[in-house]
Amino acid sequence: LMATREASCFAPSLPSPSPLLRSKSATVVVTAPSSNVIGFNPTTTQLFMGWGPDPIWSTGTVESNIQACPSGSCVSIKMKVEDGSGFIYPGQYVQVKVAGDDEAQPAFLAIASAPTGERPKPDPPKKKGKAAQVDADAAAGPEPAPAVPATWEFLVKKTDNNDWITSASAGSTYDVSQVMGGGFPVAENIDGFKYDFPTQNLLLFATGSGISPIRSAIESEQLGISTG
Repeated sequence: LMATREASCFAPSLPSPSPLLRSKSATVVVTAPSSNVIGFNPTTTQLFMGWGPDPIWSTGTVESNIQACPSGSCVSIKMKVEDGSGFIYPGQYVQVKVAGDDEAQPAFLAIASAPTGERPKPDPPKKKGKAAQVDADAAAGPEPAPAVPATWEFLVKKTDNNDWITSASAGSTYDVSQVMGGGFPVAENIDGFKYDFPTQNLLLFATGSGISPIRSAIESEQLGISTG
């Protein structure tokens, strides 16, 4: 049975004040090439795509900007942020844009340095009775920890339209979003016997600026390898 697919009604599903469309929906209709096909019923599926939650902006201050490759086509930018506790896994990223410009289109940058936040601890075995109530009270727990300033590093490839960030000088400030994405929970996959046997070989692949999350994973010391 052959079928053709056509996309219709490709439009934002919800209004967004952001300069980017972060929530889009598309309706895909699957139809048969002929109405004589027996047993075929056209189906409609709605797909959702997006950039994730709307950013919550804070201030990032550039500490340094140096050439990161022999060709000079990429730079390494160290930026101090107000709170680094949300960066817990290699592969997570932030949005960065010109400070105070609501119309500016942000850059999506993976953080290339080691995570600066504390990974959540695994859930303990469930208990019953009074012990369960004690655990529930503990889970409600203390107030959220205060913001912890941190310095992150970004590896950015120069393009025709990102001079606003690749030419940043020390002391320049930018709007930086909260940490986004699930990242790579490498420790959870490497430690123990999640796959019934311990990890024996580790292969890391990246091209171009995609090296950023790989570098973060290496420097995180979660891989159990020497970085010397």
